[in-house]
Order: sequence, then C-alpha cells, then structure tokens
Amino acid sequence: MIASGLVGCAAAEPEPRTPLVAGTGAPVIIPGGPGDAGRTARPGEDLGESEARVTAADVRFAEGMIPHHRQALEMAALVRPRSSSPVLWKLAERITAAQRPEIAALTSWLESAGRPAPDGHDGHDGHVITQEQTNRLKAARGVEFDRLFLKLMIVHHEAAMTMAREQIGEGTDRIMLTMAKDVASGQAVEITRMRGELLRLGG
Repeated sequence: MIASGLVGCAAAEPEPRTPLVAGTGAPVIIPGGPGDAGRTARPGEDLGESEARVTAADVRFAEGMIPHHRQALEMAALVRPRSSSPVLWKLAERITAAQRPEIAALTSWLESAGRPAPDGHDGHDGHVITQEQTNRLKAARGVEFDRLFLKLMIVHHEAAMTMAREQIGEGTDRIMLTMAKDVASGQAVEITRMRGELLRLGG
C-alpha cells in the first residue's frame, strides 16, 4: 500500500500518488476517533491516496508509539484487580479500546513500509514508566493505587502528546499525521479528566 522506500528528511521531487484500496489479504485497521475502537476496512474500500515518500520521522513515530501503547495496555490491565473506582475502570476500558486497534494499524503501516514492528518490549524509547514505578503500581491497592495510576498515566499521556507533536511537525505520511493528531487531541482530553479525578482524590 505504502511505498517501501525509507528516506530521510531531505527534500525530493514528489512522486505521483496512487489510490489506496483495501485488498483481501491482511486486514487494514482504520483508527477510530479519540477513545473509539478502530474498524477493519472492507475489501475494495477506497482508503485515499498512498504517500509517495515515507520519512524517517514517520517511521520513528510508528516504532515509538507501538511500545508506548503496549505499556499503556499493561497499565490499564492492572486497574480492575486493584481499584474499586468505576471512573478508573472506564478510563482503562477507553485506553484499551482506543490503543489496541492503533497498535494493529501502526504494525500494518510499518509492514507496508517494509519495516518490522517492534517485537515485545523492543523500542524502549516508547517506555516512559520505569520498571520500579511499574512494580510500585502492581503492589498498590485501593485509593493508593488510584492516585499512583493517575499520576503515572498522566505522565505517559504527556509523553505520547510530545511524540505526536513531533510527528505533526516533521512527518509527511497522511496516515501517520492523522493518527498523531488523534493521539494529541484524544490524550489531551483524557489528561484533563485524569487531573480532575486526581484532584478529587486529594492527589
């Protein structure tokens, strides 16, 4: 779908763009809006135009966001067993619903660009929360867990917004730019909600 040649940020003559059409092979995941789940494109669906060039910034964003999202999913999975807060339950559900399909979309995009997706815990630049902080979160329960989770997830979301702003400023790929804008807007909304809940908990 997307040209496999990876180039730097040097200026080059743009190549003609070609229509992107979903095929019958590997599924193409289309990200939803902020907090919404993605969907699978229908075979033959017009997905717009391909990008003639994929820049290093586009690849860096995709390769960094995959492990970043994976860490958010790991943190979200800790909520139900440790928190009795319906607010945090809903937050964890939104994070999972939004970021799991985004991981699939980023992985598919990298494969289309001829790049392997980070495997497991590769791509440590995407990991904002340290192992020590993760261990503290796993050991906490109740309100102590709620406060720590909110503090760490706010930091985690702020890092995602930084990555998204860099992509918006330096990237060129339409799909990656759209995803970066969704990340920036969606996580800004969630940060506001989390700060309000943390204030309510006296954190």
